[in-house]
Amino acid sequence: MGSFKIIGGKKLSGEITPQGAKNEALQIICAALLTQDKVELFNLPDINDVNNLIELLSGLGVICDRHSSSHITLQADNIEMDYLKSKDFRKKASSLRGSIMILGPLLARFGYAFLPHPGGDKIGRRRLDTHFIGLQKLGVAFETNEEDNLYSFTTKDGLKGAYMLLDEASVTGTANIVMAAVLAKGTTTIFNAACEPYIVQLCNMLVRMGAQIEGIGSNLLTINGVTRLHGTRHTMLSDMIEVGSFIGLAAMTGSEITIKNAGVNQLGLIPEVFRKLGIRMQIIDDDIYIPAQAHYEVETFMDGGIMTIADAPWPGFTPDLISIVLVVATQAKGTVLIHQKMFESRLYFTDKLIDMGAQIILCDPHRATVIGMNHQHILRGIRMSSPDIRAGVALLIAALSAKGTSIIDNIEQIDRGYQNIDLRLQQLGASIERID
Repeated sequence: MGSFKIIGGKKLSGEITPQGAKNEALQIICAALLTQDKVELFNLPDINDVNNLIELLSGLGVICDRHSSSHITLQADNIEMDYLKSKDFRKKASSLRGSIMILGPLLARFGYAFLPHPGGDKIGRRRLDTHFIGLQKLGVAFETNEEDNLYSFTTKDGLKGAYMLLDEASVTGTANIVMAAVLAKGTTTIFNAACEPYIVQLCNMLVRMGAQIEGIGSNLLTINGVTRLHGTRHTMLSDMIEVGSFIGLAAMTGSEITIKNAGVNQLGLIPEVFRKLGIRMQIIDDDIYIPAQAHYEVETFMDGGIMTIADAPWPGFTPDLISIVLVVATQAKGTVLIHQKMFESRLYFTDKLIDMGAQIILCDPHRATVIGMNHQHILRGIRMSSPDIRAGVALLIAALSAKGTSIIDNIEQIDRGYQNIDLRLQQLGASIERID
């Protein structure tokens, strides 16, 4: 088990480039299972979740030719389906939530699949109903073997297109259903589909592979099934969550930072939400320049009401940045109500911030009121543990702004989603080292 040792209070400066998008990469890697041809991927993030998924596909018989940490060629021309019943597969798949997205491609190509309950962050209930109900509508039957903790999925006469109204705009659920539907017989219509940039990227890639998809970028997708897909090349977007994290880092530490190749056209409301906290930034081509600010003041609503920042399905504000916004608000001038609607355990990390000296009232599992201290009362360094990917980086940002030394344990959670974060922050002047 590793830890980060951080000496806070240092001003940072320089340029930093976000990694490829983690959430997109997990979908795109699974999509390579849809064809026997080669799929070449660029700007792949070198992080634990992505590397573990590639290792899982390798166990399935996929040829994984790693040209560099960010460039790989996958070829799924000889899949070993018996591997799905092995203990090794159950162990790997159950520790990785992204493994759920192998279902759609495997069912589309082979008509059956097995999967244990996938793992991931402990941020609250993350149900799989959207995946399973959508696949059922395409003709999939499933049952659970409680003894082996294994779901089995079968199709009687192959996948068949259907109309469906998703009960929630699940990103991974939409991705799974789309990947199954592109090889199904007939037409599939998906209403209330997720429309995040990750889904747009996946759909555009599938179209280049020969799929027929209409409505890309909207919440109504129409898919006409084809009999075969071919190979392609695909480049990941910059990770919008890293971009938001670096904006928050600059604000909390009062630093001058330029985020290079930020993918500004794909960020949606992210820059606007940080501007509501009083953070100034300038967009120059595809870069974001954040000047050093000694103070930043939270806006109020037009009627004078306290600012509320809440997550929502795209094009609303992404839930993956709620933890970052909450930390940034602790040193703003003003009060903010943070409303995390989707996951009931995601705000529990606030107890560590309170121990550091932050003024936060946890109203309930979904809401927290943050009373900003306007950099008048600096957070103090403590020892803490990373509960999940996003909270872990939020605590890391808090530690970099704090007075004194902090130790963050369980950094394997951070490594799941952030590539060499310690080395990259060192290049900005941060005092952070990895210790046992």
